[in-house]
Amino acid sequence: NGYTKGEMKVTWETRKICSLPDDFPLSCSAVRIPTYRAHSESIVIETELPVDVDAARQALEEAPGVKLVDDTANDKYPMPLTATGQEDVEVGRLRKSLVFGDYGLEFFVSGDQLLRGAALNAVLVAEAMIENESIVAKGIVNA
Repeated sequence: NGYTKGEMKVTWETRKICSLPDDFPLSCSAVRIPTYRAHSESIVIETELPVDVDAARQALEEAPGVKLVDDTANDKYPMPLTATGQEDVEVGRLRKSLVFGDYGLEFFVSGDQLLRGAALNAVLVAEAMIENESIVAKGIVNA
């Protein structure tokens, strides 16, 4: 289909993690560039309701594990170099999509793949689901 295995893996994993149907429209582009140990993604989303960019910015500022780096006037935005060595994922370049208008949002993320990878994310998601009672922990023995 013209997509690389890496690009398809991102779409498959995103659908799985977000409990989305297999036919949910999702696309990504992946580019291999030499970095020390960080991954980056350009993300474009289309929404059913109009997007309030300021509300999205506030939600990202308050999100655990996220560091908003979004001051393009002063050349401050997520980069692999600055994301390396920290657990938080840098998010920036937040803007309304030119393609989807009021119904779309675009942003860029960069994170240290060793400190904030799939294993840590899986643990954090599981902990949050236990806390909000989406799942019930079994077999936990208090020491």
